[in-house]
Amino acid sequence: MLVNLKEMLTDATRNRYGVGCINAPNTTYLRALIDAAEEVNIPLVIDHAEVHDPLIPLERIAPDLIGCARRAKVPVAVHVDHGESMNFIMRGVNNGFTSVMYDCSKLTFEENVSRVKAFIEMVRPAGISVEAELGEMPTTLNDTHGGSSASTAYTDPDLAHEFVERTGVDALAVTFGTSHGIYEKEPVLDFEHLKRLREATGETPLVMHGSSGVPLPDITKAVAGGISKVNYYSYLAVESSRFAGEVIEADRAEGRPTFYHELVEKVYVHTKAEAKKLYGAFLNGFEYRRARNDE
Repeated sequence: MLVNLKEMLTDATRNRYGVGCINAPNTTYLRALIDAAEEVNIPLVIDHAEVHDPLIPLERIAPDLIGCARRAKVPVAVHVDHGESMNFIMRGVNNGFTSVMYDCSKLTFEENVSRVKAFIEMVRPAGISVEAELGEMPTTLNDTHGGSSASTAYTDPDLAHEFVERTGVDALAVTFGTSHGIYEKEPVLDFEHLKRLREATGETPLVMHGSSGVPLPDITKAVAGGISKVNYYSYLAVESSRFAGEVIEADRAEGRPTFYHELVEKVYVHTKAEAKKLYGAFLNGFEYRRARNDE
């Protein structure tokens, strides 16, 4: 069933479980992610990031994303991830996406507040949820601040409180030790800082980006500490590629050709199994259907 982000994350925040937000840039990933969510019984956010638009334009993938979300047996939100340009964001809105991350985190605090507030006022009447980001999230392979003694990049709790009060944003992405991309060393999350952020932002759902590469027990701990939405992609995509290479090498060793359609189906099965492991960590022991009386 197709839902918006606010409806989904309100329940997750109240019951202290996490909802995965995972990029679905092709139909193989889309099938694997939703099928895994149905088997585990957990809501899911599938998204299209602005950086993936040159790979597959939003207009081409949107019908697949929205159609699969509507047919899913669990709640699924279709989300614009890290939308920075208004042109890209409005393409998502006009193509039926139910939520948008309007990322103005590179701007000044006041400009971030102003733009996000104005955007919320524009799209909320249409039932579209809005996520924003506050804090500096490293994005390069070598620029990891997890475990660093410097905490200047972390989201300031006082500013986070002011931000949610002034904007009324539906979800806020915060930084407390993660980075985008591939980690050079295992990240160390600052759970005490997360606690301060949770206390400062009341019931506003908090989002952890850069979750790929974070050990699953630490993801579960972050969810228990107040994270409601877990963005995860890079390591899952690399794992799918690693598995595909393993299949090709095994075929070569046996003197067999590798047929693309068979390879894709094997990758689907493997990716679904990996996604189910992730979802188990996100749930934090929560039994979604039973607690919601959906059975």
